[in-house]
Amino acid sequence: SSEDIEDVSLFDADDDVSRRSKKSKIRHPVASFFHLFFRVSAIVVYLLCELLTSSFIACMVTIILLLSCDFWAVKNVTGRLMVGLRWWNQVDDDGRSHWVFEARKVSAQGSKTSSEAESRIFWLGLITCPMIWVIFAFSALFSFKVKWLAVVVMGVVLQGANLYGYIRCKVGSRKNLTSMATSYLGKQFLRQ
Repeated sequence: SSEDIEDVSLFDADDDVSRRSKKSKIRHPVASFFHLFFRVSAIVVYLLCELLTSSFIACMVTIILLLSCDFWAVKNVTGRLMVGLRWWNQVDDDGRSHWVFEARKVSAQGSKTSSEAESRIFWLGLITCPMIWVIFAFSALFSFKVKWLAVVVMGVVLQGANLYGYIRCKVGSRKNLTSMATSYLGKQFLRQ
């Protein structure tokens, strides 16, 4: 009978499209914005600082404030919301310091609460910006701009620390990180 017939999509194509649109939707637009805002702002201020003002101190303070806001926002807010990762330092009762790297558990339905778009934004910003600061470091070093080298080193250290912390969260222990890097390099060597 005609009441028993269901309208289904051919080869589940429509279901895949609807699933992809749900996965790629940005669930935390404010966190995504601030994840990139402080990082990109610090880079833009560094690039345009000498054109806008002759005060090195004002530029340095502005860049370091932006980098500090970025470090705090990424470590404490955007990492949790966008990819479900967090890291921190914990001091036990004996006074020993322990680093804790944590990843969100997959929910009972097997779906993560972060979207693919947010994950791409998070990792792209987290990896690209420290690489830019490393390029700035070599540029300042080879152009003998020693006063700017201190600012650039702060950029490398603060953004590199977040990158290292989140890679440790994603991959696991240090032993897993070194074994993963070794196996990747081994595979690349065998391919060539």
